[in-house]
Amino acid sequence: MIRMETSADPDQPNSLRAPALDPIDRRLVALLAEDGRRTNAELASTLGVAPSTAHSRLRSLLERGVITGFHASVDERMLGAGLQAIIGVSLRPSARRESIVEFADRVRALPQVIQVFFLGGDDDFLLHIAVADSSEMREFVLEHLSAQSSVASTRTSIVFDYHRNSVAASFT
Repeated sequence: MIRMETSADPDQPNSLRAPALDPIDRRLVALLAEDGRRTNAELASTLGVAPSTAHSRLRSLLERGVITGFHASVDERMLGAGLQAIIGVSLRPSARRESIVEFADRVRALPQVIQVFFLGGDDDFLLHIAVADSSEMREFVLEHLSAQSSVASTRTSIVFDYHRNSVAASFT
């Protein structure tokens, strides 16, 4: 996720711009997105820069919010959660304004939830979850979604297979 910086121009308070990245910064981001465990020495060698330059560039990318963290990619099946689903959740219009943040905070804290997406469109949220089996899937939907007074409807799609790109598609 790239954090956008707001414009300092008071005539354009809602304009957004991406932080300036030169080709070395972009390559550094791509290398770490591909393999976040690369050492500073490997990064410097691949980029053709001094280790101190690679280190300062990485520190700058972290400080500017371009790189937001480093994460392990986990095979949920190895943890006993071999059934994954994407669940579309629509909130009740009358409760929507007050419940968006509350709902998002509540579902983010659930151990079955891998990702939460807040959307504009037919669904208010998409939840990517992993559970052991269909019984646990049913229990998750009934206890954590349908039982909530703010939830109007849910739509569950079972994930058969997926591929996580090492680098998201470029916008340039």
